[in-house]
Amino acid sequence: MYKFAITLLAFCAGFSIMSFELLGGRMLAPYFGSSVYVWGSIITVFMLALSIGYLCGGRLSLYQPSLKKFAAIFMTAAIALLPSIFYSQVIFEFVFQIIEDPRYGSLLAASCVFLVPSVVMGMIAPYSVRLLTVCAQSSGQTAGFLYFVSTLGSAIGTIMTSFYLVLWLEVNQILWLTFSILFTAGLLALLIDQINVKQQQTDFNAPTAQQN
Repeated sequence: MYKFAITLLAFCAGFSIMSFELLGGRMLAPYFGSSVYVWGSIITVFMLALSIGYLCGGRLSLYQPSLKKFAAIFMTAAIALLPSIFYSQVIFEFVFQIIEDPRYGSLLAASCVFLVPSVVMGMIAPYSVRLLTVCAQSSGQTAGFLYFVSTLGSAIGTIMTSFYLVLWLEVNQILWLTFSILFTAGLLALLIDQINVKQQQTDFNAPTAQQN
């Protein structure tokens, strides 16, 4: 159950990242258009954010990794999405008034709104690898499997968002859906952690009870 839960959480993270990235183009379009400059800015910001997230997540995983900390990353990512829901239009309008050039304007606007949430979401993949790594010999296989699951989630998130969700829901509604996925994933990680703690206590008390 532990391995399945971590795998499911990695999938949810991949789904959320790509859904958020695709929405970025939709959110910026009214201000800077949807040209190759705008998409280049969005991809640049997300790639930079994910690279920073991978580095930070890997570093964080060195210090007593646990499901509680894993849950905290998911919940932090969810909370980091809130400014994009409530303040993105204000930020985009402000940046547009200062920089009308779609290249630099979209790059600055995307950095202001998308960078922080994407950094936090990027921390999930390396941390999940650490949680499932049992020994050095299997670390490569574990990393490959989890990155496969995360990337598969990204692919499904791309299809679902671009083919269906944008037709059924408003942008803010999809952002709230992404928020819900991340926050629920955090709650799930906490639940699994509590189950593991109780299981360990039961296993620890069993020999004592037999001796008595």
